[in-house]
Formats: sequence, C-alpha cells, structure tokens
Amino acid sequence: MKILFVTDLHGCTWKYNLLYETAQEHGAEVVVNGGDMLPKEGDMLTVQSNFIDFYLDTHFARFNNAGIHYLCCLGNDDLGILDEHFDKVCKKYPFVKNVSQGKVEIGDYEFIGMNWVVDYPFRLKDRCRVDTKDYTFQEQFGTGLISTLNGWRELSDWFSYARKLPTIKEELDKLIRPVNMAQSTYIIHMPPSYLGLDVCANGLEVGSRAVYNFLKKVQPMLSIHGHIHESPEVSGKWQAALGRTVCIQPGQSKGFTYVIIDLEIMQFERYVN
Repeated sequence: MKILFVTDLHGCTWKYNLLYETAQEHGAEVVVNGGDMLPKEGDMLTVQSNFIDFYLDTHFARFNNAGIHYLCCLGNDDLGILDEHFDKVCKKYPFVKNVSQGKVEIGDYEFIGMNWVVDYPFRLKDRCRVDTKDYTFQEQFGTGLISTLNGWRELSDWFSYARKLPTIKEELDKLIRPVNMAQSTYIIHMPPSYLGLDVCANGLEVGSRAVYNFLKKVQPMLSIHGHIHESPEVSGKWQAALGRTVCIQPGQSKGFTYVIIDLEIMQFERYVN
C-alpha cells in the first residue's frame, strides 16, 4: 500500500492544490493529512468554518471520486468548536475519514489517530494537555483561550484548568487498539521526545515523553507525526527507529513537503517541492 503523508498545511491552498496532483503522480492509494489543516489568519472561527465549507468539501470530493482514501484530523491550530462540523463534512464522502481518536481499517492495515498535543506557550488551548502528571508548564505568552459556541473563553488560571483534563498519557491509553499491532500505523500530531523529531528553531526539544513511552511499549509498525514544522531542517532528522517502530515527521517548509510511504516494503522518501 502506497501512502502520501502530509501535515501542517494551515489552509495553504496552493499546497492543497498540489496534493491531489502529487497523489496521482505517485499512485498513492491513501493520503494522510496529519493535522493543522485550517487557516490561522483573521477571524479564525469564520475563516476556518468557511474553509471547511468552501474549500475542503470540494477538496475531499476530488479524492473520493478518484477512489483515493483520505485520512485526516484537525490539529492544535484548528478550533475545537469546529470538530462536529468538520466530521459532518468528512462523512459526506465514503473515502474520507476523520481519524481523530478513532480507528480506520483499509485492507490489512489499521490506522489510529490522536490530535491532542502537549501544552505550549501559545494562548489557544483547545487541544492542549499536560504530558504526564509530573509535567512542568512552560512560561506562557498570555492567558489561555478555548473556543466556544459563544466565542472565546478566557482562562485566567490555565494551569489549574489543564490539571483537571486527561494527560497525553491517559489520552493514548484510551485509544482503541488495533487487532494486529504489527500492521498498524498511529497518526499522532504530537511528535515523541528523544528522537530528534521535535526540535524547534531555537533548539528546544518539545516532544512528548508520553508518546515516546507509548510507542516504545506497544510497537506499531509505523507512527507519523507533525506539529513542529522546522524540526527536520534543524535536527537533520525526519525519521527514526524506536524499537520495531519507524517514526516519521516530515515537517512543513516553504515548499510543499510530504513523505511517500510504501507500507508493504517499509520504504520512505521525503520530498520538498
């Protein structure tokens, strides 16, 4: 099975336009769009909702009509208040699946998704969690914000609020398990720690210990990640081995960045166009 994996497009339409052509060019049977799919500029609620209705709907239809499976999830810069709306649009198309906290089977392979991320300094907290119970918060750039039906809700004490939410470790433990772990791929927007897939421009390593420990324990054949756009250029690494698991984080540069995965022979190639 040939997969095109891309992540962190943030509503960039010229990259989205290339995605269909590139999938056809490589003969991809499956496209995985790994999170942070929507634009960030302007009135985010209106802009992101319109992008789902007036761009992604048509985008999904192209892949569906071509019989190409399209697995996707929203990410930390995509508003949580739009989850149901996004899921409704995905469900219009049999070949399009929202994999957030769910499982999809395609042939002999299973795909499990999770789009929670470890807390960061930025204000939008819709998908943020503490990594583990002993997590130490970073210095924040302001009060926390979450999206609601009535607009933004400001959290004066984000630290206390976050401590009441499930940790990344607990969210991972809640995921549905594959029938055959050796034939499974985990689509986790947050990269693991310790593998050079989580390095920011300033050199800080901000990955998840919980994700690392989870993958080390359950050993799927493959895990694919995003979130830290610049990491491959900073660390020089876009793939790493964790026991029997291959972990991939292609990043997203100024050029259209993606990885072609051949699951049958476990071969991977990264492209920047």
